[in-house]
Amino acid sequence: MRKHLPQFLILTILSSFFASNASAAQIFITNYPSEANAKVFVTKYPSEANCIVYETQYSSDNEPGVWFYTKYKSDARAVIYYTQYKSDADLIVYFTKYKSDARCRY
Repeated sequence: MRKHLPQFLILTILSSFFASNASAAQIFITNYPSEANAKVFVTKYPSEANCIVYETQYSSDNEPGVWFYTKYKSDARAVIYYTQYKSDADLIVYFTKYKSDARCRY
């Protein structure tokens, strides 16, 4: 139970960033895990994912699971670090080709 509590808190915090009604989740990718709000692992299987993510080119898209990558950290609502190891991840994502499939499970 205690092991899952930090993961639940991180998902709750990130959901407030990702599920905003104002615009797509503004994401900045960092090369430093210590700088990140969350360490993210990308899976090949949607059934393993906490979030099914659709990458958009438009910051105005406002649906849960839609991510827009910013060039500047100061513009981001969340800073993420991509990890190679599932065991290190705070969030497991699967990237979809279809915006209608985007969602997050908590």
